[in-house]
Amino acid sequence: MRALSFALVPIGALAVTVLPTQADTLSVRFSWAGIPACAAISPAFELGGVPVGTKRLRFTMIDLYALTFDHGGSTITYDGDSVSKGAIRYTGPCPPQGERHNYRWTVYAFDSADRVLGSASAEAMFPP
Repeated sequence: MRALSFALVPIGALAVTVLPTQADTLSVRFSWAGIPACAAISPAFELGGVPVGTKRLRFTMIDLYALTFDHGGSTITYDGDSVSKGAIRYTGPCPPQGERHNYRWTVYAFDSADRVLGSASAEAMFPP
């Protein structure tokens, strides 16, 4: 018999339990192409391996060069493996003039009981 394991994942001040079911299969891709600096227009996202039972997706972004700056994010209803450009509310990438920063988006898949079924992250430099 296999022992089940879980992990606590921090989301802001809240820690939620990540269930082992399909937690390693979720993937996310994005590109900054066409996103203006300092604008709150989120990139389009392509998702893969979204766990069965996913009802909502939570997107958060951090600047890996300015970890204390809160870019925020938002939760949307899951309705397919792509998320349109501009669908996420957040504070857009705005590195100082002449600099490039590395940004990480993390997506969490939630079921109808607000349990995290999986998570995935992707990073890219801005400006591209």
